[in-house]
Amino acid sequence: MRPFEQFEEDVQVEVLDEVIDVEQYDLVVFNDDVNTFDYVIETLIEVCGHTPEQAEQCTLLIHYKGKCSVKKGSFDELAPMRNDICRRGIAAEVM
Repeated sequence: MRPFEQFEEDVQVEVLDEVIDVEQYDLVVFNDDVNTFDYVIETLIEVCGHTPEQAEQCTLLIHYKGKCSVKKGSFDELAPMRNDICRRGIAAEVM
């Protein structure tokens, strides 16, 4: 056998018979003049499961751009998160 000789393998591949269309939504958080950076960061960590770095980056985008999509998912997944964020006094919408 020579080095670098190529081998052929029989590979079985499963083909997906059905395409499931899952509608994706964005959980968008909006800037305000009330809440502190630390409070918004803490909220994103607790509610959305963000890492501290993710939460900080999103908070900066919220501050400088006016809003940020902080999470993607199904409406049913994002609606409770939106409600929890709003209960904490931060404006958010599922879009």
